Amino acid sequence: MVYNIRMSLRKVKLIQGEYFHLYNRGNDKKVIFKDKEDYDRFIGLMYACNQKENFKSDNLQKNEGLFNVKRKNLLVNIGAYCLMPNHFHIILIQIEDKGISKFMKKLLTAYVMYFNKKYERTGSLFEGKFKAEHAGNDRYLKYLYSYIHLNPIKLINKKWKEEGIKDKNKVINYLKQYKYSSYLDYTGENRVQNKVLNINSFPQYFSSKRAFRNEIFEWLSYKD
Repeated sequence: MVYNIRMSLRKVKLIQGEYFHLYNRGNDKKVIFKDKEDYDRFIGLMYACNQKENFKSDNLQKNEGLFNVKRKNLLVNIGAYCLMPNHFHIILIQIEDKGISKFMKKLLTAYVMYFNKKYERTGSLFEGKFKAEHAGNDRYLKYLYSYIHLNPIKLINKKWKEEGIKDKNKVINYLKQYKYSSYLDYTGENRVQNKVLNINSFPQYFSSKRAFRNEIFEWLSYKD
């Protein structure tokens, strides 16, 4: 089954204890992550902003310092994510009243402040409010893990779904080198970015790292 991933947008209620797919992109599809530092900043902010308490990210000169922030009272649990040059995807569950809205406001505000200061610009960066879809059943939620983790393939083959992939091992190797998603965390790489995720708060669809890799590999055979 192929899902229409734009089916719900913000018409859904952000219910506590339910799973959601969030995404947004830059205004006019403009790039929102221009270099490694930008990607690393956003990932670090996903960790540091996930708490009731506020903090001043400008005081942290290096992105690595964001992972040293002592957090209390998380707003959401994050299951997976993927950053692309002009958009992002996050799978999460709300664990605090209005936690998703609070988390996204803190995350996007902090990143826009960083981005505008770095590139000496003003104004909005993202295309309106973030979009949200309710992942209300296991089949769709499990599909989302593959959908968002396969997004980076578009950077090397925009029409892979329509035309198929001839060399799947080459694509898998590319995903292994792509540092800006949670793919590496699911395949077992030990890195500080793993702190962003709360995997145990989500259904255990993949019994092992191999099971996750096999799931991804099978989707590479998909064609529209």
